[in-house]
Amino acid sequence: MGEKNSKQFDPAATLETIENQFEMFQILNEEGKIVNEAAVPNLSDEELVDLMSRMVYTRILDQRSISLNRQGRLGFYAPTAGQEASQLASHYALEKNDWILPGYRDVPQIVYHGLPLWKAFLFSRGHFVGNQIPEGVNVLPPQIIIGAQYVQAAGVALGIKKRGTADVAVTYTGDGGSSQGDFYEGINFAGAFKAPAIFIVQNNQFAISTPREVQTAAKTIAQKGIAAGIPSVLVDGMDPLAVYVATKDARDRAVRGEGPSLIETMCYRYGPHTMSGDDPTRYRTSDNDSEWAAKDPIVRFRIYLEGKGLWNEEKETEVIERAKEEIKEAIKKADEAPKQKVTDLISNMYEEKPYNLQEQYEVFKAKESK
Repeated sequence: MGEKNSKQFDPAATLETIENQFEMFQILNEEGKIVNEAAVPNLSDEELVDLMSRMVYTRILDQRSISLNRQGRLGFYAPTAGQEASQLASHYALEKNDWILPGYRDVPQIVYHGLPLWKAFLFSRGHFVGNQIPEGVNVLPPQIIIGAQYVQAAGVALGIKKRGTADVAVTYTGDGGSSQGDFYEGINFAGAFKAPAIFIVQNNQFAISTPREVQTAAKTIAQKGIAAGIPSVLVDGMDPLAVYVATKDARDRAVRGEGPSLIETMCYRYGPHTMSGDDPTRYRTSDNDSEWAAKDPIVRFRIYLEGKGLWNEEKETEVIERAKEEIKEAIKKADEAPKQKVTDLISNMYEEKPYNLQEQYEVFKAKESK
């Protein structure tokens, strides 16, 4: 009898069954070939070229931002190279009125959502003007506290639901962010209230220096959404077509009132975690880098578009030169912004200053007027 019960009661087998369900969704493989014809999105030639242009532009923006950081002209910066498909293809599936709650690596998405590039540069410098979002641009400033944007996204999504608008709230974090309590609280809250949220985990394999396999015993991060009762998917994050399809599907279901989704994008950051002293050679091997370099999202998308006669070296050069010129103009405009003062910080913190800060305000105001 005991032997029969042990076969019927097998939690380990249940776990294995669930984990085996999460096969990676892919449309475009590393050689730039379609491997899932039925899932190819209905994007026009113009849209495919536009998406590729955004990815190339972002790679140049990343290279220039690293240089500007090294020159002391930018402050905090988290490199994005390698994650262009995860970032830009997911954003491409959104609508203008959707809300984006980014992490600190997700500046490209909010720039393409309408945040002026010069303000993104000011954000990097810690200037308050960088966090003054223009009217009609539905983004929040990049979240520095790891994972905190997940709880905020659940709240924004619930607000959207209560207003009855056909919009969604989209948020991003990394594999490290999925280890935070806010991650679980956010997806659980959104799931319980069927809030229109899309939670994207960009699994770039290393949370700063901690490899993913050390962070969790779970075989995938995607499966963690099942505990919150929300549809979840594991996607090839280096495949822009797969990322687009997964995000669009999640958005379509959300606006139909079917609640949130969790998307894990398997990707890789080619640079350091941030430019603030991280050295990836201390925790990543050259074999790691070579393996993922062969999966470069821009290379595979380039091959695909060239095969369709939609892309060539001339078009890519045109995008690169435009990016360089616009970045040059944006950093110049950022340089022209008024220097931040202590009185600005005090004024921006409180609508009505408490007496102790009012006293300090007067002291600094006098100093600044000299």
